[in-house]
Amino acid sequence: MDVFVNDLEKNNKLDDVLILTFSEFDRYVQQNAANGTDHGTANNVFIIGKHLKKQGLYNGLPDLQNLDANGDLQYKIDFRELYATILDKWLQVDDNKILNKQFSKLRFI
Repeated sequence: MDVFVNDLEKNNKLDDVLILTFSEFDRYVQQNAANGTDHGTANNVFIIGKHLKKQGLYNGLPDLQNLDANGDLQYKIDFRELYATILDKWLQVDDNKILNKQFSKLRFI
Protein backbone atom coordinates (compact mmCIF):
# COMPACT_ATOMS: atom_id res chain seq x y z
CA MET A 1 0.00 0.00 0.00
CA ASP A 2 2.87 2.33 0.84
CA VAL A 3 4.40 1.87 -2.63
CA PHE A 4 1.03 2.54 -4.27
CA VAL A 5 0.40 5.73 -2.24
CA ASN A 6 3.95 6.96 -2.88
CA ASP A 7 3.48 6.37 -6.62
CA LEU A 8 0.21 8.32 -6.57
CA GLU A 9 1.93 11.20 -4.78
CA LYS A 10 4.91 11.12 -7.14
CA ASN A 11 2.56 11.36 -10.13
CA ASN A 12 0.33 14.04 -8.54
CA LYS A 13 -2.69 11.74 -8.52
CA LEU A 14 -3.34 11.28 -4.82
CA ASP A 15 -5.78 14.23 -4.85
CA ASP A 16 -8.00 12.17 -7.16
CA VAL A 17 -7.93 8.92 -5.20
CA LEU A 18 -9.73 7.63 -2.13
CA ILE A 19 -8.48 4.25 -0.94
CA LEU A 20 -10.75 2.08 1.17
CA THR A 21 -9.66 -1.35 2.33
CA PHE A 22 -12.47 -3.33 3.85
CA SER A 23 -13.01 -7.00 4.35
CA GLU A 24 -16.51 -8.24 4.98
CA PHE A 25 -14.95 -11.48 6.13
CA ASP A 26 -14.17 -12.44 9.68
CA ARG A 27 -15.20 -15.27 11.95
CA TYR A 28 -17.72 -16.02 14.66
CA VAL A 29 -16.10 -16.36 18.03
CA GLN A 30 -17.87 -19.65 18.85
CA GLN A 31 -17.61 -22.81 16.75
CA ASN A 32 -20.65 -23.80 14.74
CA ALA A 33 -22.40 -27.19 14.54
CA ALA A 34 -19.82 -28.48 12.04
CA ASN A 35 -17.00 -27.80 14.52
CA GLY A 36 -15.83 -24.95 12.35
CA THR A 37 -16.41 -21.25 12.29
CA ASP A 38 -18.63 -19.27 9.98
CA HIS A 39 -18.63 -15.73 8.63
CA GLY A 40 -18.83 -13.12 11.35
CA THR A 41 -20.12 -9.59 11.76
CA ALA A 42 -17.29 -7.16 12.46
CA ASN A 43 -14.04 -6.16 10.82
CA ASN A 44 -11.87 -3.08 10.48
CA VAL A 45 -11.52 -0.56 7.67
CA PHE A 46 -8.53 1.46 6.51
CA ILE A 47 -9.05 4.75 4.61
CA ILE A 48 -6.31 6.70 2.81
CA GLY A 49 -6.59 9.99 0.93
CA LYS A 50 -4.70 13.25 0.69
CA HIS A 51 -7.34 15.68 1.97
CA LEU A 52 -9.32 13.54 4.37
CA LYS A 53 -10.30 15.01 7.72
CA LYS A 54 -9.29 11.72 9.33
CA GLN A 55 -7.47 8.92 7.59
CA GLY A 56 -6.44 5.63 9.06
CA LEU A 57 -8.15 2.81 10.86
CA TYR A 58 -11.90 2.74 11.43
CA ASN A 59 -13.90 0.09 13.24
CA GLY A 60 -11.03 -0.93 15.47
CA LEU A 61 -10.46 -4.41 16.77
CA PRO A 62 -13.60 -5.86 18.37
CA ASP A 63 -13.74 -6.85 22.02
CA LEU A 64 -13.85 -10.66 22.28
CA GLN A 65 -15.39 -10.34 25.75
CA ASN A 66 -18.27 -8.11 24.60
CA LEU A 67 -20.42 -10.14 22.18
CA ASP A 68 -23.99 -9.47 21.10
CA ALA A 69 -26.98 -11.68 22.00
CA ASN A 70 -26.13 -14.07 19.14
CA GLY A 71 -22.52 -14.46 20.28
CA ASP A 72 -21.26 -12.25 17.43
CA LEU A 73 -18.59 -9.59 17.56
CA GLN A 74 -20.02 -6.08 17.81
CA TYR A 75 -18.99 -3.51 15.23
CA LYS A 76 -18.68 0.18 16.04
CA ILE A 77 -19.35 1.50 12.52
CA ASP A 78 -21.91 0.01 10.15
CA PHE A 79 -20.20 -0.52 6.78
CA ARG A 80 -23.21 1.10 5.11
CA GLU A 81 -22.35 4.37 6.88
CA LEU A 82 -18.94 4.23 5.19
CA TYR A 83 -20.53 3.50 1.82
CA ALA A 84 -23.15 6.25 2.27
CA THR A 85 -20.42 8.76 3.16
CA ILE A 86 -18.29 7.86 0.14
CA LEU A 87 -21.25 7.83 -2.24
CA ASP A 88 -22.47 11.22 -1.01
CA LYS A 89 -19.29 13.14 -0.21
CA TRP A 90 -16.74 11.63 -2.63
CA LEU A 91 -18.72 10.37 -5.62
CA GLN A 92 -21.48 12.96 -5.16
CA VAL A 93 -24.33 10.59 -5.97
CA ASP A 94 -27.60 9.88 -4.17
CA ASP A 95 -26.61 7.35 -1.54
CA ASN A 96 -30.24 6.84 -0.45
CA LYS A 97 -31.18 5.70 -3.92
CA ILE A 98 -28.26 3.28 -4.17
CA LEU A 99 -28.49 1.86 -0.63
CA ASN A 100 -32.31 1.99 -0.49
CA LYS A 101 -32.14 3.50 2.98
CA GLN A 102 -30.83 6.55 4.81
CA PHE A 103 -27.60 5.97 6.75
CA SER A 104 -25.64 8.35 8.95
CA LYS A 105 -22.67 10.01 7.31
CA LEU A 106 -19.23 9.91 8.88
CA ARG A 107 -16.97 12.96 8.92
CA PHE A 108 -13.77 11.74 7.30
CA ILE A 109 -14.28 13.44 3.93
